[in-house]
Amino acid sequence: MGNLPEFRKKIDEIDDKILALLNKRAKIVLEIGKIKQKENLELHSPIRERDILLRVERNNQGPFSAESIRTIFREIMSASLSLEGELKVAYLGPKATFSHLASLQKYGTSAQLIPVGQIKEVFQEVEQGRVDYGVVPIENSTDGTVTRTLDNFVDTTLRITGELYLDVHNFLVSESTHIEHLKKIYSHPQPIMQCQRWIEKNLPHVQIIEVESTARAAEICLTDPNAGAITSELAAKLYGLHILARRIEDQVQNTTRFLIVSRKPIHRTGRDKTSILFSIKDKTGALYQILQPFAASKINLTKIESRPSKKKPWEYFFYVDLEGHEEDPKVKKALLGLQDQCLFFKVLGSYPVGN
Repeated sequence: MGNLPEFRKKIDEIDDKILALLNKRAKIVLEIGKIKQKENLELHSPIRERDILLRVERNNQGPFSAESIRTIFREIMSASLSLEGELKVAYLGPKATFSHLASLQKYGTSAQLIPVGQIKEVFQEVEQGRVDYGVVPIENSTDGTVTRTLDNFVDTTLRITGELYLDVHNFLVSESTHIEHLKKIYSHPQPIMQCQRWIEKNLPHVQIIEVESTARAAEICLTDPNAGAITSELAAKLYGLHILARRIEDQVQNTTRFLIVSRKPIHRTGRDKTSILFSIKDKTGALYQILQPFAASKINLTKIESRPSKKKPWEYFFYVDLEGHEEDPKVKKALLGLQDQCLFFKVLGSYPVGN
């Protein structure tokens, strides 16, 4: 058994080898960038990134966890892509929101992550070409669909090109170090709903105030010692606030699903999901009849949600997620049959199934 200095020397030697290999990898990345530029190809290839992550996770024999390996290689690929060109991503800000955390998880710290004030602005930034991708929340495992995101899909020309899942943990933070000093709690409506039972049990008499984001809630605490915020751990660190209670969400498994939107569609991977939006005539059995071809083709529907069209009373849009790619023969056939029966029909995108 070696001593501490010997082990540290071995680690230094391994670190030097890792550094040399990273720079060797970077040089190859630069050569690939030249080829992409010459052939007028997109610098960023989300399918290629996905394949790399799946391969290294599959080949990982520990003791690092699959999550740790994914994080390490995500940062390697993020830094490598920055050598080829700048990747710009819009998200619902400010910094330290859960949308920010999701963007970091997806694109790493070397991407230029651009916060905007509203979900519709994420769509606008991508539509106008100021960013490459947008990250928007679509649903939470505790309190359901983010309706503002659904509404923005009606008129947009953007395509859904990816999805990701983020484990959401809510923290009660404040400028104060004493929970009994709190008179108000600020947060976004979703975390408030996610922590409803905890609030009722622990702070039943405190005023709850909704604001546009969890990060904004943290900002407010800086100027009010009697205020608390339900926000992320990152926000507490970023704004220098005290954590008064950890993981106060009512459900242990509290996960938010995010969608990636961009201007161009993505190719089949063999493990895909398709999202569609449609409206139908208001008559008895209409929805059953229109979805029956999916059952007949054994196409699994993983989500169905209705929203008022806001254009005509009692007219609804239906948002549906289904397994498969729009170019898969049986999916293509079912979508063509559906389109003929709809007042409005739109394929929002086909994209790889997220982890």
